[in-house]
Amino acid sequence: MSGLLGRLGGWCARHGWIVLTLWVLAAGLLTAATLVWGRPVNNNVSIPGTDAQRAHELMREGFGPGFDPGGTVQLVLYTADGTLADEPRREAVEQSIEALRREPHVAQVETPYRIGGMSSNLRIGMITVRLRGQDTTKIAQTSERLVAAAAPAVRAGVEVVPSDSSTPADKQIKTGASEVAGVVVALLVLLFAFGTLVAALVPIFTALISIGVGLGVIALLGHVVDVPSTASILATMIGLGVGIDYALFLLSRHRSLLAEGVPVREAVRRTAASSGGAVLFAGGTVVIALSALMFAGVPLLRTLGWITGVSVVCAVLTAITLVPAMLGILGHRIDALRLPFFGRTARRDGPATGWARLGTWVARRPWRVLAVTALVLAALTAPAATIELGPLDDGYGDKGTSARRAYELIEAGFGPGANGGLVVVAELDKKIADSTPPDPVVQVLRQRVEHTDGVAYAASPQVNEDGRSVLIQVVPDYGPSDPRALDVVERVRAIEMPGVDVHVGGEVAGMADMGDRIMGRTPLVVGIVVLLSAALLLLAFRAPLVAVKAAAMNLVSLGAAFGALAVVFSHGLGSRLVGMDPPPSADGSYLATLFFSVPIDTYVPLMLFAVLFGLSMDYEVFLLTSVRQAYARSGDNRAAVAEGLGSTGRVITSAALIMVAVFTAFIAYPDPLVKVFGVGLAVAITVDATLIRGFLVPATMVLLGRLNWWIPRWLDRILPNMSIEGHEDGERVVPAEPGPVGPGRHARR
Repeated sequence: MSGLLGRLGGWCARHGWIVLTLWVLAAGLLTAATLVWGRPVNNNVSIPGTDAQRAHELMREGFGPGFDPGGTVQLVLYTADGTLADEPRREAVEQSIEALRREPHVAQVETPYRIGGMSSNLRIGMITVRLRGQDTTKIAQTSERLVAAAAPAVRAGVEVVPSDSSTPADKQIKTGASEVAGVVVALLVLLFAFGTLVAALVPIFTALISIGVGLGVIALLGHVVDVPSTASILATMIGLGVGIDYALFLLSRHRSLLAEGVPVREAVRRTAASSGGAVLFAGGTVVIALSALMFAGVPLLRTLGWITGVSVVCAVLTAITLVPAMLGILGHRIDALRLPFFGRTARRDGPATGWARLGTWVARRPWRVLAVTALVLAALTAPAATIELGPLDDGYGDKGTSARRAYELIEAGFGPGANGGLVVVAELDKKIADSTPPDPVVQVLRQRVEHTDGVAYAASPQVNEDGRSVLIQVVPDYGPSDPRALDVVERVRAIEMPGVDVHVGGEVAGMADMGDRIMGRTPLVVGIVVLLSAALLLLAFRAPLVAVKAAAMNLVSLGAAFGALAVVFSHGLGSRLVGMDPPPSADGSYLATLFFSVPIDTYVPLMLFAVLFGLSMDYEVFLLTSVRQAYARSGDNRAAVAEGLGSTGRVITSAALIMVAVFTAFIAYPDPLVKVFGVGLAVAITVDATLIRGFLVPATMVLLGRLNWWIPRWLDRILPNMSIEGHEDGERVVPAEPGPVGPGRHARR
C-alpha cells in the first residue's frame, strides 16, 4: 500500500497545478450548487418499532398531519399591561387569528379564548396552528411567517413568540464565528510549529478546501435523505480538525526530509508512502467508528455518523492528493516567509528534543510512570459514573432565542409539563369501535389517564372518523428534562383496558424510547468499533498486542472525556462557563444561577464514543508508525520508544492544540448539543495527546519489550501485507522471526 500511495503522491507532485485546479473547482462548484439549490435539513427523530413511533403513525393516519408534532406551531401570547381579555387586545388577537387562517398550509387555528388556552391570570395565551402539506424541513421559516401574520396583536402591545419543533441550530444559521476562531488559533499554532507563513498556510488551505467539498456534498445529499441540522456543524467541527491535522503530519515529514537533503519530488513520494499511509489508516479508523453507529437502531445516529464520515473522507483525500500537489508546486519555497525565533526542523541526527528526553525519562522508569498516570486517569474518569442522561429541552437554550422565551412563558402560564406534553393514542378493537356510541370506553380511558400519578391535565378525547383511534392530549406535572416525566410515560403506557391498546407519543416519550433503544444497542456498537479498529491496526502493524493495547488506551481517554462532561454538565461546575444559561426552574440564588446541572441527551455518549475512538486512534497510528520505523532500524525497543516519541511529540502536540482550539471554538455555538460535543472532544484530545501518548503508551511499550511486535506464525501467514511504515532506502528492517517474538528476536529492551 505504501508503494501505491508513494506513486500517487509523486504523480500529484508532478501535476500539482492540475490537482490544485480540480480541487478548487470541486469546492467552488459544490458551494455554488448549495447556494442555488439550498441545503435542506430535517430533524427527523423517528425510531421505527417503538411505542412513540406507533403513536405518531396513528396520529398521522387517523387525525391528519396537523396533529403530528412536526405539523403544529404554538404562538405564545403575552401582555405585561392588562390582560388578553381586555377588549382592544382581544380584538387584535381575533384579527391575527383570521390572518393566520388565510396563510398557506394552515388547516386549523385554535383560539386562546378556549378552555385550557389561557393562563389563570389571563396574561399568557396560546394560539395552536395546525398545518397540512407544508415543508417539514422548514418549520423555523414557517414559524417566522406565522408570527408576521399575527402583526395585529403585536401592534396592540402583545408579545408573540413561536414555539415549534425546530432547534436552536435551525434559527441560528450563521456559524462563521466559531469556524473563524478555530482557524485563527490553528494558524497561530502552525506558525509556532513551522516558523514559516507559507508552511503554516498549507494545512489551513487544504482543510478549507476539504470542508468546502464536504459541506457541499452534505448539502446536496439533503435533497434525497434526511440530514439533521446539527450534522453540518459536527461535520465542520471534525472535518476542520482532522483536515488540518492530516496535512500537518504530512508537511512535518516532508520538511524533515528536505532538511536531510532529499530532492523535493522524492521527499513528496516518501512522505506520501509513509505519513500518507498513516493518514489513510487513521482516517479509516474514524470512518469505521462512525459507520458502526448504523447498528444503534436510531436513524438520527446513523445519519449523523455517515454525514460526519463524509467530512473525514474528504480530509483524507485532500491530504493524500492536494497536499502532495501543493508541496510539489512550492518546492523549497515551503520554508518561505520565515518568522524569527519560531519553528525548527527536527533531524534524526540532531540534538535530542524535549519530547525525546521525555521518552528517555519514561523508558527508564516505566513502572512508576504507569502507576502515577493510571492514578491520574482514574481520578479524571471517576466522575463519569455520575453522568446524568435525559432530554435536553429549550429551557437550556440561550436566553436571547425565541425558543427559550416561549419555553419560559409556557412554564409560567401553564406549568412545566406544558412544554413537554404527551399524546396518548389508543387503538380500539373493531367490536368497541363499531358499538354505538363507544363514548363510555373513551371517557373511562380519559379518566384513567387523568388519574395517573404525575398527570396534571388530560384534554377531552378525540375519536377519528372510523372510530378506531382515540387521541388524548396530556400535560404532565414535570418538564421534559425532569427524569420524573419518563416515569409518567411508563405509567400511562401501563394502563390496560379490554379492547384498548394504549400508545404514548410526544417529545418525552420519543426520548424515552430512544434511550431504551440506545442502551440496548450500546454493547453491540462498542464491540463493533473496538474489534474493527483493532483489526485495522493489526493489518497496519502486524502486532496483536499493539492493536489490543491501542483499543484499550482509547477507551481510557474516553473515560476521561465522560468524566469531564459529568463535572461540567451533570454537576454544573462549568455549565455557566460554556455559555449555558440557568433554566427557568432555578431558584434564583447566586449559586443556583452559577452552578446548575444540564442533562445530556441519551444518544450523545454513543455518538461521542464513535467520534472520539476514531480521533484518538489518529495519534496512536502516528506514534506507533514512528516507533516501528525506529525499531526497524535499530532493533532496540527502549531506544525506539524514546525516538518515536521524540520525533512525533511536537507534531502530535501541535495537532492536538489545533483540534482542541477548533473544538473549543464551537462551544460558543448556541445549540447545547454542540456545546456538549465541544467540551467532550476538547478534553478527550487533550488527555489523549498528553497523558496517554506522552506517558501511558510509552511506558507500556517499554514494559512489553519485544512482545510489542510479536505475532503468531499462523496469523503472520494469513494476514495480507498492508504495512504503513513505508521504509526508506537504506533503512535496516529487522526481519520477523517465527516463534514467541516478532521482528528482532534478539532486540534489547
